[in-house]
Amino acid sequence: MCDTFVVLPPATAEGTVILGKNSDREPNEIQSFEFHPPADYPESAQVQCTYETVPQVRHTLGVWLSRPFWMWGAEMGVNEKGVAIGNEAVFTKMPLRKDGGLTGMDLIRLALERGESAENALEVILQFLADVGQGGICGFTDKTMAYHNSFLIADPSSAWILETAGEEWVAKRVDTYATISNGLTIGDDFDRSSPTVIDTARRKGWLKSGETFSFARCYSDWFYTTFSASRKRKSCSHRLIEAAEGSFSVAAAFRLLRDHGGEPYHPDGHFLLNRICAHAANRLSRFAAQSTNSMIAELRTEGSVVWSTGTSAPCTGVYLPHRITGEIRPEDWDDRQGVAYWLRHEHLHREVLRDFAHRIELYRQERDEWETTLREEVSSRGLDADRELALRREAGEREKGWLETLRDGPIHHPPLGYYRGFWRKQNRKLRRLQDSL
Repeated sequence: MCDTFVVLPPATAEGTVILGKNSDREPNEIQSFEFHPPADYPESAQVQCTYETVPQVRHTLGVWLSRPFWMWGAEMGVNEKGVAIGNEAVFTKMPLRKDGGLTGMDLIRLALERGESAENALEVILQFLADVGQGGICGFTDKTMAYHNSFLIADPSSAWILETAGEEWVAKRVDTYATISNGLTIGDDFDRSSPTVIDTARRKGWLKSGETFSFARCYSDWFYTTFSASRKRKSCSHRLIEAAEGSFSVAAAFRLLRDHGGEPYHPDGHFLLNRICAHAANRLSRFAAQSTNSMIAELRTEGSVVWSTGTSAPCTGVYLPHRITGEIRPEDWDDRQGVAYWLRHEHLHREVLRDFAHRIELYRQERDEWETTLREEVSSRGLDADRELALRREAGEREKGWLETLRDGPIHHPPLGYYRGFWRKQNRKLRRLQDSL
């Protein structure tokens, strides 16, 4: 379960395109923020995705990926051409394919490695939907988790929403801004569609004679769409974007992806996944419900920047800037580094959870002030490879100090017993996972 948004000029403060996403997944599923350099391949090369092998292209672009550590694909990312993509699980009436196919995350990575513009990346996804199809189990420990996908695809001048239901799909060009959560949103106002999308709905009895076709109404599964609380999260994203009054910025994007619907926040105090900054709490309604990484791409014709926490719980982490270019030392930002950085932060994250409303305030102001300094620095002086690495080291040192402060302090208001028990169990499982890596 996730939330993704895009804001285009003239609604942005600096005339950039801003795409952001929180990736909400199982609490112990490590998500590595990593760089894969551009590469060349022989004509007959193949690429092994999570479940399927597909033909490789002769050249792939350099990509930043936010990748769950066990799969080939990515939850979100951006390439050296300034194309950024995030996806959402959507629940539809069309049959699920669980024994193969390309996951939505595979489709993101394939599109980023090959797409030089948003529309080009859209075409890559559509071609793979037609040639291979979407499918596969998408859960880390939950091996029943399967779904269809929606996507937000952006570049420095345009953006598209793509929503799918099995082999059927519709696509809509974004005018000013758009948000997607875990539900279909496009009615009859799409710009492109699969050739049989209306006929399929009519044949299955979802479109009655005389009715106007709506993709969302015809294809949505009511139960899972409703209980994912996607409508509430989507409306919250809309409200926060509109509140910027045409001056949406990277700072506003930070606030949006950290939003809890009000402060002080108590993560043990609600049942559904109805907050943008998501916190896992139980196996029933808030398990695949932890924001395990957060990314914001600030896209411009030259000098695009991607900001990512590289960690779980953006409210507890630090957004660090990264250059969007094909000329990055891959050994500095490979999957091993991404996994290690994520795991180190979990010590801080899980200490905060022991008394969230009190403990987050012990370092929130210092963190926010440092991020403001970083945004000003990137805006005025740019970013080079050495500075990128120095910032990651500094973030690690700052988090180490914050962790010591938390461990030395009292717990004023411990969470409810069910919540403490859930996280004790997750902590044991994470230790076993670390031992196996």
